[in-house]
Amino acid sequence: MHLRLIPWFFIMLNFMEYIGSQNASRGRRQRRMHPNVSQGCQGGCATCSDYNGCLSCKPRLFFVLERIGMKQIGVCLSSCPSGYYGTRYPDINKCTKCKADCDTCFNKNFCTKCKSGFYLHLGKCLDNCPEGLETNNHTMECVSIVHCEASEWSTWSPCTKKGKTCGFKRGTETRVREIIQHPSAKGNLCPPTSETRKCTVQRKKCQKGERGKKGRERKRKKLNKEENKEAIPDNKSLESSRETPEQREHKDKQQQKKRKVQDKQQKSSVDLFWGLKSP
Repeated sequence: MHLRLIPWFFIMLNFMEYIGSQNASRGRRQRRMHPNVSQGCQGGCATCSDYNGCLSCKPRLFFVLERIGMKQIGVCLSSCPSGYYGTRYPDINKCTKCKADCDTCFNKNFCTKCKSGFYLHLGKCLDNCPEGLETNNHTMECVSIVHCEASEWSTWSPCTKKGKTCGFKRGTETRVREIIQHPSAKGNLCPPTSETRKCTVQRKKCQKGERGKKGRERKRKKLNKEENKEAIPDNKSLESSRETPEQREHKDKQQQKKRKVQDKQQKSSVDLFWGLKSP
């Protein structure tokens, strides 16, 4: 029984020697590829090379290759730069470049911002927006088309004619509505916001204060005319205002003499009538 196990023991021993030789050769090959590998790296590198920069990063940092001329240098960053997205793996965290038409992305299949000339829609960068959508040149996105919306009509205004609500039989009435949502570039245009139609009223005379614009105009002109007439001074009052005190006193004496003569003549006429005095 023990003799049968001896061949298997030699087989396992040879296999372990083979695995060890393979690991040793792999280590020698890695040392040949990176002869300047150092453990005392700067800038977040776990291992690095004088020629290639970072070869691996410290935990939670992302490894990304930056091109400098014809050479690529490995660097370790806390987050991926613009145009890259980060992916975490058990052995390394890597930054991968977004698609050519994508400026920033969440992963290789979902873009968050497109490069100039492309429009973003559901994570894709498109030359033109799909049917039912329109381009927004400010955000560079495909957005829904917005149509115009108007409120309900107001009630009809009173029937009028030339600003009056009386003194006529046929006039017009108007109703209005407001725009509550303006349309986008491809949206339906807004409808009219006012509407006028003819109307008929029972003829009636205008009461005081309901004469319309023309009646009010005539009344205003009449009042202005009366005010202007009152404002013009009398000629006699103007003459009296120009007289000196001496002239007014002289004029008063003349009027008193004139009144005395008129009184005397009137008394003489009365005496003759009654026969009290002969002519």
